[in-house]
Amino acid sequence: MHLAYPAVLAVLLFCTGIYGVLARRNAILVLMSVELMLNAVNLNLVAFDVWLRDTLHAGQALTLFVIAIAAAEIGIGLAIVLLVYRNRGSSDVDLLRDLAESDTDPDGPDAGGAGPAADTAQPQKAEAAA
Repeated sequence: MHLAYPAVLAVLLFCTGIYGVLARRNAILVLMSVELMLNAVNLNLVAFDVWLRDTLHAGQALTLFVIAIAAAEIGIGLAIVLLVYRNRGSSDVDLLRDLAESDTDPDGPDAGGAGPAADTAQPQKAEAAA
């Protein structure tokens, strides 16, 4: 078997996965692109294992570990995407950059001082002194 055929196919798969990660906005499609890149790596591992005629079949054993880790990764990734979609109403990756919840109180901690909490704290001090 020529090593060039699976290597070229793996490069094409990996480049397609990179394009999907960089160009897509939907989190599900980004996860699918990551899986495509992992499958390209698996193809290279098996192809080099066959080409080297390794008696231990280390490439194939490593491929099984990568498949198991990829299954766990996609399960956790889908759980996170579903949780984000449930909370925010969108799975757009660009909207996930701001992970903190927005503060609707204009006199919040970033307003620079006296907010509603500061107004209520003074009468309590006066009552405690009396």
